[in-house]
Amino acid sequence: MDIASLTKANAKSLATELQWLNLVINTRMSLYWGKTGDYKTIYDIKPPDLANDTSYYAQLVAHFQMDFDERIILILSLVPHVQPQLLDVFFVKNANYDRGFTELGGIKGKNHCGFIPTGETAAFILAANSLENRFRIAEIFGENHFFHNHKILRLNNAAADEPFLSGVLNIYTEYLNYFTSSITHKTDYNINFPAKRITTGMDWSDLVLEDHTLKEVMEISDWIKYGDHILNDWGFKKKIKPGYRVLFYGPPGTGKTLTASLLGKTAGLEVYRIDLSMTVLKYIGETEKNLANIFDQAETKNWLLFFDEADALFGKRTQTSSSNDRHANQEISYLLQRIEDYPGVVMMATNLKANLDEAFTRRFQSMIYFAIPNAWQRKKLWQNSFSDRTLLEEKIDLNDISSKYELTGGAIINIARFSSLMAMKRNDNIILLNDLMEGIRREFGKDGKIVGRGAE
Repeated sequence: MDIASLTKANAKSLATELQWLNLVINTRMSLYWGKTGDYKTIYDIKPPDLANDTSYYAQLVAHFQMDFDERIILILSLVPHVQPQLLDVFFVKNANYDRGFTELGGIKGKNHCGFIPTGETAAFILAANSLENRFRIAEIFGENHFFHNHKILRLNNAAADEPFLSGVLNIYTEYLNYFTSSITHKTDYNINFPAKRITTGMDWSDLVLEDHTLKEVMEISDWIKYGDHILNDWGFKKKIKPGYRVLFYGPPGTGKTLTASLLGKTAGLEVYRIDLSMTVLKYIGETEKNLANIFDQAETKNWLLFFDEADALFGKRTQTSSSNDRHANQEISYLLQRIEDYPGVVMMATNLKANLDEAFTRRFQSMIYFAIPNAWQRKKLWQNSFSDRTLLEEKIDLNDISSKYELTGGAIINIARFSSLMAMKRNDNIILLNDLMEGIRREFGKDGKIVGRGAE
């Protein structure tokens, strides 16, 4: 179905669903104010039948088998974007107090002059004065519900010390776009898609690497930019397979994931991270199917693929006598084939290159080592890690700390976060040496190393 047809189908579904919501709201209002009507309860109003509906909205409702309450909440989250006047009924005033009714919830936006529903609004429509039903509705906004897990909708955080349901009902942009303009939403981690999109707010200046390492990384960026021209215009398509395969190896926290994210950010391409250790652990026997799902989508969308913990599948194997070993080898063969055939960029990461089978490593165009930063690099990482809204205590000597403590960029960020949190807790903006050292001790403690208390 083309985009125009999908958009038309979505519009038709939403129009029907909005009519149903409008009837439910008016019925709730009548019942709440003690007026007689055609229905004894809102649940007597049957939702529209979407059984033969081809719209994405209908497919989503069917996929999650949404019940009455979930459908009301979903369509309610869409109303401010598609038919805001439908909620004007909630602007009714309490004559006794010359203000709106507390139980209706909602806010008025800065530019949007209509009524913006909150969790309280949904609770009023679906629960009214029933505490039992109100508690049930609150659970729909919890962390265990598919609305949260699949990033469909949420309650934006309420102000400090205000009730949970006072948060604004907000549909995620990806689903809003798809419901209204048929733009494909961004796939995210789920049981059939063990990959997660990764992004970063950092820039290349935040990535501190040795010059030769950064040069090798930039070759990947060059390939993303010029690879198609080399293959098609210069005739290399006859000589080499499309795509680019690279292995990142080195200790944790040295910038492998950040590098993958920056490559995608620079090229304007999405990066999806697949943790092979989690894939194998959670989906024994289904690894091939799930990896196929990832590659099938990636090939149509030109994603950059970043496989973490590569040795989970590509580690050296000493024997293949068990059924698990044979099955693992089948998964390895399948993944290797898909990697070789993938026309885009595949990045794989491991902490220990020595754990990888040589037959596997030969398949890469390049292998880039991410070393633990030297003292000069560590100082730069320390300088980059703190907010410009904070100050370092005079006793802090970054030259001395950088020289004494061999830490990765990831560890330094953890320490900066901890010491900043301690400053915030004191209602201060000064980073104290004691807090910095406590953070250092924590990081070294992860590896069973000890930093003496007198090191300050």
